[in-house]
Amino acid sequence: MHDALVRVTRHGRGALPRHRHATGYVAVVLAGGYVEAGDRGRWLAGPGTVIVHGAHEAHCDAFQAGETIVLNLPALPTFERGAGLIDDPDRAMRLAERDPAAATAFVAGHLRPGARRFADWPDLLADAMGGDPALSITDWADAMGLSPASVSRGFHRAFGVSPKRFRMEVRVRRALRAITRTDEPLAELAADLGFADQAHMTRALRSITGTTPAGLRAKSVQSKAPHPR
Repeated sequence: MHDALVRVTRHGRGALPRHRHATGYVAVVLAGGYVEAGDRGRWLAGPGTVIVHGAHEAHCDAFQAGETIVLNLPALPTFERGAGLIDDPDRAMRLAERDPAAATAFVAGHLRPGARRFADWPDLLADAMGGDPALSITDWADAMGLSPASVSRGFHRAFGVSPKRFRMEVRVRRALRAITRTDEPLAELAADLGFADQAHMTRALRSITGTTPAGLRAKSVQSKAPHPR
């Protein structure tokens, strides 16, 4: 592999704790299998499964017996977050050895729906918080006939993080999109997105990205500026 953003990882049976990557990437499963619990839900991944990760998204993995081999490629802006399938993952690997861009384009052009997604109550809660980061976890638990304590423990077992932390990270991802795509004043964004104030939003974003909202916006403006010829 001659591209720093392209690599093959190998895993034996065991768990990889929840972690995040600063840049987005695409995981193509070549062999073996695992369960990934991330910001877009839980997926049962096997050969041909493709999981798309956005920048700063987090996930944990539980690898099955035997060796799991995963090809990691850069993500294109056109990739939709979530997971899908390709019919010839070995071809993606062969292309990556010669031309990483061609491998990524191959995956993008052949990706189809069909990845296996979990739909137990922890997944339903993750979906609910993804749609509404102001969701009351206590009210949701009551509606499902579960105790809040049981929900907290069960969700943590499934996703490697508490529901409250997961909910906060949903709010942070929304803030990231708004900060880089709009010029709305940061204090107003913080209020619109449910943070206590701008300082609260700043602390939350820094805990995940290592950068302040002002710094993120400055980088976004610089990246969009035309380069001098």
